[in-house]
Amino acid sequence: MPESTAPLHWAARKERGSFIGIKLTAIAVRVLGRRTVAPVIRLIVLYFFCTGRDARRHVREYQRRLASWSGRADLFPRTRSVFAQYLAFGECMLDRFDVWRGKLRLSSIDMDDPDGVRNALLSGGRGQLLVCTHLGNLDVCRAMAEVGEGVALNVLMHLPDAAHFNRLLGESGDRRLRLMHVGDLDTSTMLDLSQRLDRGEWIAIAGDRVPEHGGRTVDTDFLGASASFPQGPWLMAAMLRCPVNVVCCLKLAGRYRIHLRRFDDAAGWERGRRDAIVPAIVARYAAWLGERCLDAPLQWFNFHAYWHGTNGASDAR
Repeated sequence: MPESTAPLHWAARKERGSFIGIKLTAIAVRVLGRRTVAPVIRLIVLYFFCTGRDARRHVREYQRRLASWSGRADLFPRTRSVFAQYLAFGECMLDRFDVWRGKLRLSSIDMDDPDGVRNALLSGGRGQLLVCTHLGNLDVCRAMAEVGEGVALNVLMHLPDAAHFNRLLGESGDRRLRLMHVGDLDTSTMLDLSQRLDRGEWIAIAGDRVPEHGGRTVDTDFLGASASFPQGPWLMAAMLRCPVNVVCCLKLAGRYRIHLRRFDDAAGWERGRRDAIVPAIVARYAAWLGERCLDAPLQWFNFHAYWHGTNGASDAR
């Protein structure tokens, strides 16, 4: 039988590497220092680059679409630029170790917050929803806890997708951060989240990963082609009737910049119009995400098939 060309869902792919290896790397960073360990990380990245044909193809597809959509010829993919995106991921891994060790301080973060979202974090009122992205450093949630001077964050994510990283994150002992599996959301969990919002806690969830089993999605234009985005974050906001903010954390000129935007207030969404409102909101989110990709083109860390009908593209070298 011919091999199927259907893409394997991102959540069904086993996490490459082992917990022991990641834990040893974290210990090495703590004992030997980041500068000493950085060359080892580059070798590990080189290994994954050489052995990950599908991921290389997906990175190349992303770079091609970003270049075509933006009209920037300098962004068209070459082997060097594809490898550079892998190296950027390795750099992000080192930064994540720094976050877990408490090395990322407010003084090392620049804030782009024209709507005053941070003030809402510090106000002590009802909590809100942060829709995150896999563009940049996902541990922005830890940085947000620092910026918010101890605000409690409930991070909804697909825990099995990065089990090793999440286990290590759990060992860091930060009680301000509560990890929850998105597959465990039910009526009682939603009630619990609503009560946490009432207590001033915040909720963070990624808006750029489709659910693994039967979750609702919407197709929208992203970088000039149709891609599926989850409806979950926006339906959750509608049920919790809370303000929605978008956030990403990019590394620019050696410093992290947190981009915060007030996006919408789900309390004003009419129940009977949600089927029309959600696709429009997702389209706005995808447009915002595309603009942020241009801010840091190599920091797109979705190494899987993203657009419809692109899995058969060749891995040109």
